[in-house]
Amino acid sequence: MGLRDRGQRRRDERENFGRHGAATRFQLRQKLVSVGDDFWIEDDAGARQFRVNGKALRLRDTLDLEDPSGAVLCRIQTRVLHLRDSMAIEDPAGERLALVHKALISPLRERWKVDRPAGPDWSVQGSIADHEYEIEEDDTKIAEVSKKWFRARDTYGVQVAPGVDAVLVLAVTVAVDAMAHPSK
Repeated sequence: MGLRDRGQRRRDERENFGRHGAATRFQLRQKLVSVGDDFWIEDDAGARQFRVNGKALRLRDTLDLEDPSGAVLCRIQTRVLHLRDSMAIEDPAGERLALVHKALISPLRERWKVDRPAGPDWSVQGSIADHEYEIEEDDTKIAEVSKKWFRARDTYGVQVAPGVDAVLVLAVTVAVDAMAHPSK
């Protein structure tokens, strides 16, 4: 990749993820104490767009991503009997949309992989513990997760590039958060 390509990539990222960029913005605010890990995902205007409904008292961690009316959009569930932590994301019919797992070797930064049967795989890298990371597809940033935009505890933002499946990006973000912070 030459300097010209890198400069163009940065200009494209600023168009999408800059202060007045075209990316869709969401805010995740988790409750400090909640039964079943339920919380809402709001848009940048504060309107509730999605609900993460944690299923309590199950053998496997199970989270449903629902629309405001309660219809399940996808299910996020831990995979049992796997060597690495992983969570599967499935549509309401049970078809796998993605498998999120930690990369085998990540010496400098935390890295996660998102295997998608219906498209190129995604990579997640950055400081997962601090909620400061990016999701990329073919070395192009498609989403950015950041806590620095908010002062409130357990609140962080997700920006999704135009044309990218926001529900899947949010499901991946919830899965990474659930695996990186299992005590929540």
